[in-house]
Amino acid sequence: MARVHALKISISGVRGIVGDFLTPQLIESFARAFGTFVGPGRVMVGRDTRTSGEMLFHAVCSGLLSTGCIPVDLGICPTPSVQIRTKETEALGGIIITASHNPSQWNALKFIGKNGIFLNEYESRSLVEIYHDGNFRRCSDDEVNKTRSDPHAIESHLEKVLEYVDVDLIRGKQFKVAFDCCNGAGSLMTPRLLKELGCQLIPINTEPNGIFPREPEPTPQHLTQLSSTTKLSGADVGFAQDADADRLAIINEHGEAIGEDYTLALAVQFVLSKTPGPVVVNLSTSRAIDDIAQRYACPIYRTKIGESNVIDKILECQAIVGGEGNGGVMIPAIHPCRDSFIGIAIVLQYMAETGKRLSELVEIIPRYHMFKRKLPLPSDRIFGIVERLKHQYASSHIDVTDGLKIFFDEQNAWAHIRPSNTEPILRVVSEAPTPELAEQLNDTILNEAKLVRRSSL
Repeated sequence: MARVHALKISISGVRGIVGDFLTPQLIESFARAFGTFVGPGRVMVGRDTRTSGEMLFHAVCSGLLSTGCIPVDLGICPTPSVQIRTKETEALGGIIITASHNPSQWNALKFIGKNGIFLNEYESRSLVEIYHDGNFRRCSDDEVNKTRSDPHAIESHLEKVLEYVDVDLIRGKQFKVAFDCCNGAGSLMTPRLLKELGCQLIPINTEPNGIFPREPEPTPQHLTQLSSTTKLSGADVGFAQDADADRLAIINEHGEAIGEDYTLALAVQFVLSKTPGPVVVNLSTSRAIDDIAQRYACPIYRTKIGESNVIDKILECQAIVGGEGNGGVMIPAIHPCRDSFIGIAIVLQYMAETGKRLSELVEIIPRYHMFKRKLPLPSDRIFGIVERLKHQYASSHIDVTDGLKIFFDEQNAWAHIRPSNTEPILRVVSEAPTPELAEQLNDTILNEAKLVRRSSL
């Protein structure tokens, strides 16, 4: 069997397995490319807690310094905190060393522009062209700088989140909150946020040591410890983050995972109930968001997968809320980025304002069932399989903006198959009014992809 090439260069940055395809030499070269791309000046550098992070940090700083940039070390820092700090300090850009939801042996670089927003597709292509061309800027002896440090990114981010919600109202409820930071970057900020909101804390996996006690992706199958702790402790709610704390999953008071799509749905419901306005989500996000937007007569826009695609549309249509169905809540009033911390604060305020339990708030939202699978494949074969499936479904109701999304209108269901931006896999996502139909549609599409794969050998 052919070896899957575990290096991925995409709109989500460059990521791979450390010491395999992802080496300090490659990281240094990409940092040199980024330094050439942004020009000499300050570049924020933050990282999650992965054990490879410090090694790659030094490679990043070496590459940036060689181009005349000034690396500013934010230390271990949540991804949204790095983005916010990049914008408010008017730095030329930022680099985040994190593989987010990927397993611990992976790491990655994510690139931020001076506005604190991830590079878009055009900018990402330009950066990759500079990397492949290898014609990097070289600084002269009198241009060589030193790495600086900035310890204020988390504090600044925390202040912005607290300004957005009614702190006194939430404090008055004294919610009991269980939370699982996966020993990731959220370990440094989540306890502080919950203390500021007057919560009783039940912490799980809050040592920022990079030793992940579960898979970082906060999907229900990875949250059994949090689920049982939430239920047995009598907590009002449980929160789970991935390694860099941009994604949020929620457990209700019964110890049940509500599903990552309903993290975003709760946020959209809360925001639109106060200030109606445009909503932006990606193509794989639950249609529950469409139903909520329709309830408040608000327009909804869908984009390709990838945070920067959603953000570009948010800025274009001046959306009031947006995000991705993987637990990525975006509140542009704070910063157009996925932010688990504002998600936590919004959910607690929603509970405080309504006096309802989390399970009762979820019942307000139209219920659909989503099923997700992955099909590992060599990167050079993934696009060919998707193209063949597009031809196969050409006469159906489809959307080919990003991979292939098939609408089963009579069943009020859909399925989406596309190449991952972060791993050498095909992602197959389906949604339907019942879990049985969602799984059946997923089986059908996945089996067809496997047939195409075998026929192309």
